[in-house]
Amino acid sequence: MKIAFYGSSLVSSYWNGAATYYRGILSALAGHGHDITFYEPDAFDRQQHRDIDPPSYARSVVYPATADGLRSVLERAGEADIVVKASGVGVFDAELIDGIVRHAAPHALKLFWDVDAAATLDEMRGDPDHPVLRALPDLDMVLTYGGGPPVVDAYLGFGAAECVPVYNALDPATHHPVPADDRFACDLAFLGNRLPDREARVEEFFLRPAAALPDSRFLIGGNGWETKAMPANVRHRGHVYTAEHNAFNCTPRAVLNVARDSMASIGFSPATRVFEAAGAAACLITDAWEGIEQFLVPDREVLVARDGQDVAEHLSTLTAERARAIGDAALARVLAEHTYALRAVQVDALLRDRVARVREAA
Repeated sequence: MKIAFYGSSLVSSYWNGAATYYRGILSALAGHGHDITFYEPDAFDRQQHRDIDPPSYARSVVYPATADGLRSVLERAGEADIVVKASGVGVFDAELIDGIVRHAAPHALKLFWDVDAAATLDEMRGDPDHPVLRALPDLDMVLTYGGGPPVVDAYLGFGAAECVPVYNALDPATHHPVPADDRFACDLAFLGNRLPDREARVEEFFLRPAAALPDSRFLIGGNGWETKAMPANVRHRGHVYTAEHNAFNCTPRAVLNVARDSMASIGFSPATRVFEAAGAAACLITDAWEGIEQFLVPDREVLVARDGQDVAEHLSTLTAERARAIGDAALARVLAEHTYALRAVQVDALLRDRVARVREAA
């Protein structure tokens, strides 16, 4: 089937944390015979910071971030069997979701794919004229990249016809163990852009243990941290390209996952870095959130921290041997249960069934 996907960016992860999720899901879906076109705006300097060339599994269409550019790609929606608007494109989000409803063919399946459901739901609660809320009666389904029962219940309560979580996962061809790289040598590393709803948790789970362990080495990667005051034992790497993620995860004694505020409060929302780190057989320390056991077993496949003190205690007692054992166990778990190939089986069956229903109704 032909899929028209309107998202932030497929070719660049610059200020675009959903890039590896899009790549994993769409490359695996293409393996089921789908013909995918990904439409992304030329915005936020993403095209100047590409991680990959246009991939073979999807046509990459970059359009000017202008009204004319938007119009030119929305007109193509009518050619598709499945039309998808992802959250967080960053420009013309309201116009895009209105546009896919207006331009999709009568027989087409119309989806909203929410890669930040907790934040979207918070916005909808505060804005009765939110564009997603307006569009829900005309959408066939909402997919989310996490959130579990709380997000499903919330979307159904807002009037969604159906809501299905499609969790982050691992693409083992992209994220896997590699030799250590001295550029990323440290005791604890964290990778994530500086965002308002994450910064306080980074202060607690990363900077607080750094201050408590002055003899340990800490490394932070991602955009925006260059102006942040940090302890002397913290080194800032800046933007880390996806080609460097494996070395970033493999080299430190442990790597840290810190959820954004909204995702931590809802739970059931493992970030892409959880599976990237596990795929590289890294020893992962994550902040505590409900549902972690669904993905990795605490103390055996992941270390869980309630606060910065827990992180410091984990690091103080973590030997190289135990770190390797935890990383190896995490890798085995995600390869068995949490790959994008497995997610694509779920999504492919879901899409084919719902397209058949929509065509029958049309």
